[in-house]
Amino acid sequence: MKNTVNGITEGVIWKQLLIFFFPIVLGTFFQQLYNTVDAIIVGNFVGKEALASVGGTTGTLINLTVGFFVGLSSGAGVVLAQYFGAQDRENIHRSVHTSIALGILGGAILMVIGIFGAESAMRMMQTPEEIMAYSLTYLRIYFIGVIPQMIYNMGSGLLRAVGDAKRPLYYLIAACGVNIVLDLLFVVIFRWEVMGVAVATILSQLVSAILVSYTLIRSDTLYQLHPREIRLNPTILKEIIIIGLPAGLQSVMYAISNVIIQSSINAYGTNSIAAWTAYGKIDGLFWMVMGAFGVAITTFVGQNFGARKLDRVHKSVKISILMASITAIAISCLFLSTGQFIYRLFTNDAQVIEIGMQILWILGPFYVCYVCIELLSGAMRGCGESFVPMVMTALGICGLRIAWIAYYMPQNVLLDKILQCYPITWIVTSIFFILYYLQGGWLKRRKLKAGIIE
Repeated sequence: MKNTVNGITEGVIWKQLLIFFFPIVLGTFFQQLYNTVDAIIVGNFVGKEALASVGGTTGTLINLTVGFFVGLSSGAGVVLAQYFGAQDRENIHRSVHTSIALGILGGAILMVIGIFGAESAMRMMQTPEEIMAYSLTYLRIYFIGVIPQMIYNMGSGLLRAVGDAKRPLYYLIAACGVNIVLDLLFVVIFRWEVMGVAVATILSQLVSAILVSYTLIRSDTLYQLHPREIRLNPTILKEIIIIGLPAGLQSVMYAISNVIIQSSINAYGTNSIAAWTAYGKIDGLFWMVMGAFGVAITTFVGQNFGARKLDRVHKSVKISILMASITAIAISCLFLSTGQFIYRLFTNDAQVIEIGMQILWILGPFYVCYVCIELLSGAMRGCGESFVPMVMTALGICGLRIAWIAYYMPQNVLLDKILQCYPITWIVTSIFFILYYLQGGWLKRRKLKAGIIE
């Protein structure tokens, strides 16, 4: 069996970060393209009600439920990265099989919750009746296919944890191509409307799950997957939960605050929901780039922490923050200068575009304020520190947003006042993270637990 080698624990840091980052960000781009293509096709061939139904409320609910298990699975990636950095063969094997078992179990739970809880959740969020039928159709079909999605997310996370970011990218490109072809077939030719994009999405996710599973099974490496050995190992599961549960809860808290904001936006009518949906697809470019930086630094720190190379841990954090900040500023400039043209990809409705541009000018200039939240939480999670970052996120992002909405909604203010909570919470939470990271007590605790003596 081959001993896989990568440059994460050696070589020039900025080069290795970029080598690892670009396949991740491209992969995330194609993952984002799934939903963006759905929105473009239904927005142009069905109407703004359909556009509102494949994002907005449905997207928020998907993020709330799926996000928890994706956050939990990040713990699996950290555990594997640390064992891989230490070249612990037995625990690498256990981590891989426990992770896949957890993905299957999580997907089954999500499927039941999504299918039977969709309508109640939609009504609690005050979804307008004109988009209710479309939204329920999309959600229920989406959750029927959520197990393959969880298998892909877990499997690709395991590959990235050992330094292989290229093959998950290739599989996403293939799945995205399938999704685009099926979208056009089901919506434009078969006239299945929203049902068509939902069916196309779950079939393309099945393709990506099959590809990543095949790779792990056929891999002649330390992390080879043996289907008959897929089971939950209690010790490894405990480690995954200790690291991943706070990340999962953090994702849930983000989503809960967004559910409350989405419910507030729903009160402004279909035009605002459609504009928010279209903005979400544009905005997704920024989040996929920051998410890729977050995955890169978590894996980079995890392997170097496991290999006891703490100097590379500190240097990689500084370099990644600099690169991510430059990228965030560039994305802001791009969006603000081309927003009008991008919105027209989704709709020609003048009111929807006008509201969308208002949203973009409120949020776009402040993207750089989010960088430290993503990068510092990722770095600390790579060392195994995930509880306090969750608490800081809960207070700085979620708690403050909820308080903001609770204060302003009874006053029937304009939409822009509601959305100002985003940049304010980014700034406040970034300050929390910077101060906690620099204080350094968290790292001393992680080193003590890992038996690292400098």
